[in-house]
Amino acid sequence: MNDAVPLLTLCLLWPLLGALAIGCVRDGGRAKRLALAVAGVELLLTMAVVFGFDPSDGGYQWQEQHLWIPSLNAYYAVGVDGISLLFLPMTALLTLMALLAGWNSATRLNRFQLALVLILESTTIGVFVALDMALFFLFWELTLPPIFFLAGLWGGGAERRQAALKYTLYMLFGGVPLLFAIATLALNHAHYTGGDVPGGLGFNLPDLLNTPMDAVTQELVFFLLMLGFAVKAPLVPFHTWLPTMAMEGPAFLTALLVGLKLGLYGILRFALPLAPQAALEHRWLVAIVGAITLVYTALIALQQTNLRRLLAYSSISHVGLVLMSLAAFNYQGQQGALLHLLNFTLIAGSLMLMAGMLQQRLGSCELVHLGGLAKPAPRLACLFFLFALANMGVPGTNGFPAELLVLIGTLQAYPALALVALFGAVLGAAYLLGFVRKAFFGPTGAVSATCPDLTARELVLLLLPALLVLLVGFSPQTILAWPESALRVRQQAVAEAEAVRAASRSAPSRAAAAYQEGSI
Repeated sequence: MNDAVPLLTLCLLWPLLGALAIGCVRDGGRAKRLALAVAGVELLLTMAVVFGFDPSDGGYQWQEQHLWIPSLNAYYAVGVDGISLLFLPMTALLTLMALLAGWNSATRLNRFQLALVLILESTTIGVFVALDMALFFLFWELTLPPIFFLAGLWGGGAERRQAALKYTLYMLFGGVPLLFAIATLALNHAHYTGGDVPGGLGFNLPDLLNTPMDAVTQELVFFLLMLGFAVKAPLVPFHTWLPTMAMEGPAFLTALLVGLKLGLYGILRFALPLAPQAALEHRWLVAIVGAITLVYTALIALQQTNLRRLLAYSSISHVGLVLMSLAAFNYQGQQGALLHLLNFTLIAGSLMLMAGMLQQRLGSCELVHLGGLAKPAPRLACLFFLFALANMGVPGTNGFPAELLVLIGTLQAYPALALVALFGAVLGAAYLLGFVRKAFFGPTGAVSATCPDLTARELVLLLLPALLVLLVGFSPQTILAWPESALRVRQQAVAEAEAVRAASRSAPSRAAAAYQEGSI
């Protein structure tokens, strides 16, 4: 019954309408309050989607479909299942937090900044709800302009324009293989359905999942999708844009980038299920890339003296951990990967926002300018330490069940790589605890001694994610119950692909045996 209500379209349009309304407001203070109200209503709308969702149904709900480009047979098709559902309120929550954190950051063009943040929210939600691959690619590319302008105009570093350009060029490079993969999928659909081109093209995700593909096409689609999503994730060696953006861009934008891992979502949502046999064939390669990303960037994080750069490398390291979990192709691994992706919003986003608060107060996030912050800013120190513990996966926080599921899933599939994951966890504890010890509990410096504590507004914006960190830590089923049916359906598809792969491998050996026996 919920499919009759166009709630997802409303979630997409509401931030855009808010951005247009902000353009009509002349007063900067009123524009801020309007943006905050729009973001708050958007959070309520996404929560309405969640509470109207039936977790026992593993299929898509809240579906809407209208013909969009008739000549290409492309549709405006949106919907959510248990895998994509919770990314909607997480996106809305992090956007609301970013607006509050950047309340006084813009001294010029503040209305344009607020409008861009809302536009970015709309396009990001579009990525999560799109069920048509052409529509997905449209939203994917539309996330670039707001990020380019937000980084280039309001970044805090001297190289902010170069950072914005670097990010855009990386994303355009990643968009090329994505476009080729989508075109290949659409042409393959036309081939197997007997339709002509362009009338027989198909971009609908549920249809593409049920369209057969030969082995060569699957290999091509898999590697094209993985390449496109690896740039956005980011994975080594495409990771260098994120530390650059962390240093040069505004903190609230970097929080959105580290908190909303669209690249990993793309791998989970599209790359693995659309080419399942190729993914199973090359899962060892995916796991190794994840392990390299995990360890390599964690070792770099150990050498960092700037908090924002350290958090950027920490985020990339956790991307590698999630990729290893996805490559395990078992239920616990998929659960752990999905929970980690949701945790990024609460943990990585909050830590980066707090780094921005320190930058705003002290003018620097360099360790040499920090030290003994727990004395002048005890509330900031307590909350930062809580999020750091969650980032390390300490029991009682939401990081613990995620990392436990990841380790169990990886141990079942790759026992040796599970040891790599444990080594990465040790490295994560080393660089975070070492920085916390020096920055918050070391000798108080002349600069850090005057650091103001969290304001009431900042305390409010951090308390909600802090409470969610503890809630999910003590009751992970609060989150894991929603995607359970969808993940079961996904695992059934993996089992079927594994059976097809095994049958195709055994067919040549059976034929050879029959030939030797003289039956053929």
